Amino acid sequence: MIITSLLDTDLYKFTMMQAVLHQFPGAQVEYRFKCRTQGVNLAAHASDIREEIRSLCSLHFQDSELAYLRSMRFIKSDFVDFLGLFRLNEKYITVTALANGEIDIAIVGPWLHTILFEIPVLAIVNEVYFRNTQSVPDFQEGRRRLDLKISQLRADGLSELKIADYGTRRRFSRAWHDEVLRVLVARLGTVQSPGKGSGAPGQLAGTSNTLAAMRLGLTPLGTMAHEYLQATQARGPRLRDSQIFAFESWAREYRGDLGIALSDVYGMSAFLRDFDLYFCKLFDGARHDSGDPFDWGERMLAHYTRNRVDPRTKTLIFSDSLTVPRTIGLYQQFKGRCQLAFGIGTNLTNDLGYEPLQIVIKMVHCNGQPVAKLSDTPSKNMCEDEKYLAYLRQVFEIESTP
Repeated sequence: MIITSLLDTDLYKFTMMQAVLHQFPGAQVEYRFKCRTQGVNLAAHASDIREEIRSLCSLHFQDSELAYLRSMRFIKSDFVDFLGLFRLNEKYITVTALANGEIDIAIVGPWLHTILFEIPVLAIVNEVYFRNTQSVPDFQEGRRRLDLKISQLRADGLSELKIADYGTRRRFSRAWHDEVLRVLVARLGTVQSPGKGSGAPGQLAGTSNTLAAMRLGLTPLGTMAHEYLQATQARGPRLRDSQIFAFESWAREYRGDLGIALSDVYGMSAFLRDFDLYFCKLFDGARHDSGDPFDWGERMLAHYTRNRVDPRTKTLIFSDSLTVPRTIGLYQQFKGRCQLAFGIGTNLTNDLGYEPLQIVIKMVHCNGQPVAKLSDTPSKNMCEDEKYLAYLRQVFEIESTP
């Protein structure tokens, strides 16, 4: 089995799932899979993927895993009790091999019972693909590249630069992900412990992977993803207020915890229009996930200043396709001007010399209504209804991108 624990997923799946249980328990959704990498024959591996998903649906949470979740300050007891009864149900997911070599993965059912499919299914697709196409992986090259990243991060003047692992969904394999994390812990040290070979604090801030956090004693990291804001397009009072409704619903659920707002579901300009003085003060910061990160950071700092909020008290999180050199560049531009956090994904967990798969699973319907995100990176847009996309652009005053 590729996935052996339901905890082997990103923390934000649990934080969103808790909000769904308490605020949107009746929501019905549809997710669809998309491979953005051209010329990849995933249809040949559809049978293996189905078999791994069948195994995934046999899992349940162990008592030790439930106790770990219960120990988190922001996880409520009734949610953990619900997870104690929870299993993923195979009837909600279908994998279809297409004649052109692609696969179609559809996840349809109650949001509460389908939300945990995304991350493990993406990890399954990745690992099945690479174990069939790279039967003798070049781990020596992967270790060489990881060593180079670590040496770059430990360069003079970067001791305050902290990174986190965000690489579960596109990892080369579960075993490689585990090795990468163990090497980072040993070589960089964690934020709670000194870095190896020096008295300085460690540089590994944590991981988005809840199971790895539990096993390695790392800080689990995550708040909300795009699907949470997308679903409020169908659940909010009116479409124009759906982003505001999403942030207010989140604040009601967590009462000041997990205060990082995702900024790119409707593009940066629409985000800033809604992220007013109230939200500037209420949320701890914002996360970048599309568009130019340097421009985004400057706009966020200027926005805080215009709203009479000291940017140095707020956190900017960068998480879009980061490499270590790009991370260092961002750190050097914004250090001392705000609090900083960096989540590195594919470049940490799938960098062995092979082209990584650019695969996603995104929500496309909620309660029978189309939902979408309008990214600052147009290739990240995903919606099956062009009329709805046009309407969304009109409502949020977003110019259409050629």
